[in-house]
Amino acid sequence: MLHLVASTTNTLTVNGERLMQMMTAVGAIGALPNGGVRRLAFSPEDREGRQLVQSWMEAAGMTVIIDAAGNMIGRYEGRFPHAPALATGSHLDTVPNAGIYDGTYGVLAGVEVARTLHDQGIRPDHPIEVIVFADEERTMIGSKAMAGKANLDPNFYDHPHYEPIEMGLSFIGGDWAQLPSAQRDTDSLAAFVELHVEQGPVLESASNPMGLVTGIVGQRRYLITIDGSASHAGTTPMTMRQDALVAASQIVLVVNRIGTKTDDGYGEQVATVGAMKLSPNVANTIPGRVEMTLDIRDLSNQRLDAMVAELQREMDAIATQTQTQIHIKPQLRNEPVPVNSHIYNTIAQVCDQLKLPAHPLPSRASHDAQIIASITDMGMIFVPSQGGVSHSETEYTTPEHCIQGANILLHTLLKLDQHYRCPEDITAIRTESKI
Repeated sequence: MLHLVASTTNTLTVNGERLMQMMTAVGAIGALPNGGVRRLAFSPEDREGRQLVQSWMEAAGMTVIIDAAGNMIGRYEGRFPHAPALATGSHLDTVPNAGIYDGTYGVLAGVEVARTLHDQGIRPDHPIEVIVFADEERTMIGSKAMAGKANLDPNFYDHPHYEPIEMGLSFIGGDWAQLPSAQRDTDSLAAFVELHVEQGPVLESASNPMGLVTGIVGQRRYLITIDGSASHAGTTPMTMRQDALVAASQIVLVVNRIGTKTDDGYGEQVATVGAMKLSPNVANTIPGRVEMTLDIRDLSNQRLDAMVAELQREMDAIATQTQTQIHIKPQLRNEPVPVNSHIYNTIAQVCDQLKLPAHPLPSRASHDAQIIASITDMGMIFVPSQGGVSHSETEYTTPEHCIQGANILLHTLLKLDQHYRCPEDITAIRTESKI
């Protein structure tokens, strides 16, 4: 087994054909007639996909375990088995009508990295782990348990369309009764790097460079309720109405204006009204009540606070003008997570080394990396999504970009293997600075 040296690895590349064959094989599990994929967490298709990936991990010389949270962890041993692991991975579960790339690509690229090292007889100093996180699309139970953030009340995960979480975990090899045991010690991981399709249009609009993820945005979700007065649409004069929908429409326009601001440090934020419910919702009755959702995202908590404060001021004015009552109630709050600066810079250096153009951007979707960042240094790599489409059967990333992303991951992990190394005891050198 070769020791890892720069001259050995500078020209190393993954087997792109093998990577794409793995993508096709996993994509066939849960395939739908429309060309999409349905591989819901804890389903027979989920388990079948995991079993296939496990066989590839083992073929790459990895040992494979499934922890209590259902996370499948393939470990390619390093020269120093007690060193903290360099980890990568993502998820294999999908939404009900998915493409073949979301999550799956990050897992299989990680497996291909391990297979490449195994084929060449290369051992890095640190172990390399490829993690298949459990149920990323719904509960994120896998990454949350690994970070010690899982809710330990099984009723918390109850859903009318899903079986109890205890049964789901058992089906894929987990054990709800032992869930706390899935938590990882911070000293067991040196870093985590997730490779993912962008799931948005930014990279394609920038002529398809690779994505240097600057952080994962914070997300806040609210329920806005507008109470007016339901009355006859024919007999109530326009000047005497308390139309809840008119007020709601003005709020939607304010949300859009706030979401498109570019001054005072703005420009990366997004703001969306995604759902609306009218009451009584009758053609000849003025709407008396509207409930609608608000989703806002940004890398800065300060900007998120400012967005909400501006919206509240505008809603107060709209309530006065329309003679309605407007209330906003928090529903969800996820904190923004910056990537580790050294990992970010390493990914940028690798892109330059491979002569691949790269573009910085935030991740506006949640990922397992967002959770794992609480226990180790974290970075992310994006590859372009054609048309910005994801969570759809039309989701597509070219083989060229898939292979390029896998090579970036390979060389990023090899460079990090040298960074997180103390010659005497092979312990992690923690980098506190953040992007």
